[in-house]
Amino acid sequence: MVDQDQTFAKAEHGKGVSLKWCSVSLSDIFSHGKRLEASVYDIEAKQALQLIKSSKYPLTKIGGEDGLTTSYTCARFKRIWVEKSDIPIFQPSSIEDVKPDPDGYLSHLTDTDIEGLRVKKGQVLMTCSGTIGKVTYVSKTLEHKVFSHDLLRIDCKDTMDQGYIYTYLKSKIGNKILLANRYGAVITHIEPQHLAEVPIPNAPLQLKKKIHDLIVHSYDLRDQSNELIDKAERLLRDELKLPDIHELEMETESPVNTFNVKLSKLRGRVDASYHMPVVDAIVAHMKKYAAEITTMSDPRISKNIILAGVFKRTYVQEKYGYPFIGGKEITRLIPQTDKFLSKPIHKARYEKELKVLENTILVTDRGTIGTAALVPKHWDGYAVSQNVLKLIPSSDAIAGYIYIYLNSDYGRTLVCRQTYGSVVDMIDDKSLASVEIPVLKSKEMQSEINDLALQANRKRYQAYQLEEQALKIMDEEVIYAK
Repeated sequence: MVDQDQTFAKAEHGKGVSLKWCSVSLSDIFSHGKRLEASVYDIEAKQALQLIKSSKYPLTKIGGEDGLTTSYTCARFKRIWVEKSDIPIFQPSSIEDVKPDPDGYLSHLTDTDIEGLRVKKGQVLMTCSGTIGKVTYVSKTLEHKVFSHDLLRIDCKDTMDQGYIYTYLKSKIGNKILLANRYGAVITHIEPQHLAEVPIPNAPLQLKKKIHDLIVHSYDLRDQSNELIDKAERLLRDELKLPDIHELEMETESPVNTFNVKLSKLRGRVDASYHMPVVDAIVAHMKKYAAEITTMSDPRISKNIILAGVFKRTYVQEKYGYPFIGGKEITRLIPQTDKFLSKPIHKARYEKELKVLENTILVTDRGTIGTAALVPKHWDGYAVSQNVLKLIPSSDAIAGYIYIYLNSDYGRTLVCRQTYGSVVDMIDDKSLASVEIPVLKSKEMQSEINDLALQANRKRYQAYQLEEQALKIMDEEVIYAK
């Protein structure tokens, strides 16, 4: 029997037809409950398995008794949340973020092995439920961080296998094999024993070391970029003598959660969240120590703030389209997307509203409000959805400073106070344009903060290049090597 799945893509010079097919044995059909839909059988996974079997290197398994790794998940537990503690906890969905933020804080009264939840340097982490198969490598940024139980921790028996297995699982072929069982059906959850079924070419040690070293260097550059951003934020806080934002919040709290607002300060907004006392406290404090307070619309700050319109999307194959990402992807070093907007259909909108260039500042405008990103060189030319505002800095001499400010607790708070909407929280270009931003008294300090951010962005681009180099070696010298 042959299952066929025809996919059509409109090419720039006409229509292209891609035929995907594979043969399915009768035993496979019975093992899948006599299902005849092509979607039940992952054709690409079966083809990937056949490709790996023809590798020039002998096959082994990622997991299992004779495999290259051991792996485990942690026991479920009931979380006791607190507003602030020394136990920040991260969710698996954030493992691909280049600089992840905690999702909350655990109380010391939480009945679980906290130390067992901490990840270790050199581990490969994998999401094993929900969106499965996302992987990262534990370097200095994540070392000793507490992650929830539903994350697969992979320990390699040999150090050189750490970067090698990470790269294999990030490759298109390796990830496709991971996400299908031995029958080629898509799986919905990964357990440690599943890795005992995932084949991997056992390349020579010298080749493994080459790939491993590239990944370690890539993650070292990411760590360095995060340290530069942390330093820039410290300089900003010190220059403005900003206290911890939680201290400001506590100072402005009242026994009863009510406050008065003068009619002259309403600005047409009667929603309480816009007038939270902590917002006025932040602005008042910055006025004391800044040369002046202006807004994002100031031509010294930005050339333009773009809110793309809602539109019907036409997706095509990768070679015919613009890579298209949304708000969830902008926190990652390498946004992975399978969505590509048709070039001939969306060219005008792409050039006017969607295209981003290096050092554009992105700010999420709905759902999770106020997440900021500074576009690195390898995102140059991406199309970014209407769920993300694009702030075009007046020049590169201030782009990094704007990003550091918006990425700080204080900048994010001032962005979030602009939120409106009853069902879906959102802001728009006018909202971001009215956000206050301080101009520092010391031009040298403002320039240093800016330069630190741009330097961090360059390191992230270098980190991307190294990972791409590792993936290329994995493809050319391992997976497709004959």
